[in-house]
Amino acid sequence: MSEKLKIKLSIANRVYPLTIEANQEEGLRRAAKNIEVMIKQFEQSYSVRDKQDVLAMCALQFASQVEQKSIDKENVNEHVAEKLIELNDLLHSHLIS
Repeated sequence: MSEKLKIKLSIANRVYPLTIEANQEEGLRRAAKNIEVMIKQFEQSYSVRDKQDVLAMCALQFASQVEQKSIDKENVNEHVAEKLIELNDLLHSHLIS
């Protein structure tokens, strides 16, 4: 049974208490830090003071990154599949001749 930890993360000047698996802590802390960095960038670049707007922009930014990685992975998988088919055809033609 895995160990549960109680941690507190601060995001946009609010503290969020969480009970998590021990192996999740590093990822959550990094994510919270990345959100804070992005919040500061949006506030400085766009002079936005409403935290809800800034958090919405952060969510959009992170979601778009996830989607883009998924699209990129699909493209790589398609390319690999094409190359495997070509290699299989090449091997098959050499084995038959």
